[in-house]
Amino acid sequence: MPDAPLITPDLVAVDVVAADRDDVTRRLVDLLVAAGRVTDAEGFLADVRAREAQMATGMPGGIGLPHARSEHVTVPSLAVAKVPAGVDFGAPDGPATLVFLIAAPSGGDSDHLKILAALARRLVHESFRTSLHEAPDAGAVADIVTREVVPS
Repeated sequence: MPDAPLITPDLVAVDVVAADRDDVTRRLVDLLVAAGRVTDAEGFLADVRAREAQMATGMPGGIGLPHARSEHVTVPSLAVAKVPAGVDFGAPDGPATLVFLIAAPSGGDSDHLKILAALARRLVHESFRTSLHEAPDAGAVADIVTREVVPS
């Protein structure tokens, strides 16, 4: 799966009800495992938690950006959750209603930083966030992210 797309509809969860950041992150990890992109859910979750412990990954505008490089990741991937009620990711302006989990192989180069930077550049635009909130289904979310974030 070396040329796998960064995001596909099966890596998007809409209308997620989650107790906290760990709950929503676990749901996204489960999608990555089901898609064959993560080999060990608990191992990858531990890597994500360790990264979160270094610094909160909440961004203004209702965004959570958990991310990690991990030996348990087979291909660079982006999983997305729409969480209407929001979960706390440590952002100064409150809970995150859009959560983007960036998963990168540990042996990879700076690909995940490029993904993170491209995503962050788009997320500062309210129109991009609104388009994701208004996207009717997982396929639409994946299409928007692919069009706006993934380098062509």
